[in-house]
Amino acid sequence: MKLKNKIAIITGAASGFGKGIAKKFTEEGAKVLMVDINSKLLKKVSRNLTQDYFVADVSKNIDFKSLLNYAKKKYKNIDIVVNNAGVTHKPKFMETVTEKEFDKVFNVNAKSVYYCGKFFVPKMKKIKRGVILNVASTAGLSPRPKLNWYNASKGWMITATKAMAIELAPYKVRVNAIAPVAGVTPLLKSFMGGNTKKKKDAFLATIPIGRFSTPQDMGNAACFLCSDEANMITGTILEVDGGRCI
Repeated sequence: MKLKNKIAIITGAASGFGKGIAKKFTEEGAKVLMVDINSKLLKKVSRNLTQDYFVADVSKNIDFKSLLNYAKKKYKNIDIVVNNAGVTHKPKFMETVTEKEFDKVFNVNAKSVYYCGKFFVPKMKKIKRGVILNVASTAGLSPRPKLNWYNASKGWMITATKAMAIELAPYKVRVNAIAPVAGVTPLLKSFMGGNTKKKKDAFLATIPIGRFSTPQDMGNAACFLCSDEANMITGTILEVDGGRCI
């Protein structure tokens, strides 16, 4: 029960890594407010975990503000915020990525972290405690070709994590990130540019441990970094990647 009675918000919680993190947090005693844009799936998953949910598009100011108001009304304080929501564009040369695709990637992957800082950090600073976990990617550390602007958005998140950590450390607010390799999530097909055995084998060949990340892997890593066991760790980027970045 490493997170007993902790109140945690997890974005992108209806599937993939977010769902895995929500499941692990639930098992470790946390009260979780699950956030996602997919209302139908979110309701189903939150019901299975017997947790609370809030439907929101985390790339929009008004939705994040509504999330804050809901959380303030229902919970006294938020202990943990996990910025997991993320999207990618399909593999293609950088000059062929449309402006619409670029904006969507940065609005979801980067701007949502900005909104977290804007709306949730002030209370954490006031009470001098809290944990923020950003779900980055190995793409931000060792970019893959043709995922150019997705790579850049995750590199932004890694720098943002360190910048947030150094600024918030005097307020006893910790900020870390996990950097998974491609995992068994709805985004996997997009990363690979298809779902054939040939594409899977080529992708797996870049991961020394020989398998994709799983939601369980992310849940375990996130739980540690958000628990009191990690209360001396801030500004770190934990690679959960089977050795891909070695």
